[in-house]
Amino acid sequence: MHYEPIKRSIGRFFSGPLFLRKLLYFLMDTLLLRTWHVKRAVRTFGRSLPPDADILDAGSGMGQYSWRMSRMGPRWKITGIDINKEDVESCNDFFWKAGLSGRVSFMCADLTTFNQPGSFDFILSVDVMEHITGDETVFRNFHDSLKKEGIVLISTPSDQGGSDVHDEHGESFIGEHVRNGYGTEEITAKLKNAGFGEVNTAYTYGKPGSLSWRISMKYPVKLLNISKAFFLLLPFYYLIFFPISVVLNFFDLRFKHRSGTGLLVTARK
Repeated sequence: MHYEPIKRSIGRFFSGPLFLRKLLYFLMDTLLLRTWHVKRAVRTFGRSLPPDADILDAGSGMGQYSWRMSRMGPRWKITGIDINKEDVESCNDFFWKAGLSGRVSFMCADLTTFNQPGSFDFILSVDVMEHITGDETVFRNFHDSLKKEGIVLISTPSDQGGSDVHDEHGESFIGEHVRNGYGTEEITAKLKNAGFGEVNTAYTYGKPGSLSWRISMKYPVKLLNISKAFFLLLPFYYLIFFPISVVLNFFDLRFKHRSGTGLLVTARK
């Protein structure tokens, strides 16, 4: 199963006029459970950041989180990096049209080689590490690139079925993943080996969130991989299932989970 072709198609459809891109960000913020967890965490850590904090959106994709952070901190300076040139160009174009190019910018870069010592107060990495084989190199680069007491926030699938894998011999149905998910002890050890002193992990996508993900993401993507004609039916599909997903997301955010298919990880330099 491949998300990237679907994501590129959606990105192209919502490119162009500002209102379309803003609509895309709103829909992603509302539908995708990880954004609920990430936004809450960013708001929490944002209170301790300097008013003019330097922030790295590591693996910025279509710029959803850079957009959200630019509205949370009106003086935050945000750098988004991504390996996808098309996404970088599209984001730079949108943020220029939105009048934010002075403090939000994007560049093509590989996280395994991107290293800017002591440059950032906060690094955000959402659904990126499961795509990178050299994760320990990236964690060292994050540590080097943070200022003293800087924080990295990582959202990634867990080894509790995060890539829809439920046994040790299973394979992810998402073709772009190089690992099926992290265990809490594994990612904590890797971050500490990279130099971080304080690491905290929390499960996301408990039972409500996992159900929400299946009906809001997995099933539609599987159908779109069968035929792009399903795009025509998506509005009717979400008319039925969107409210259900929102309710499930709310309950997932409200409760702590002893296990879950997602991990939210914070580490301080």
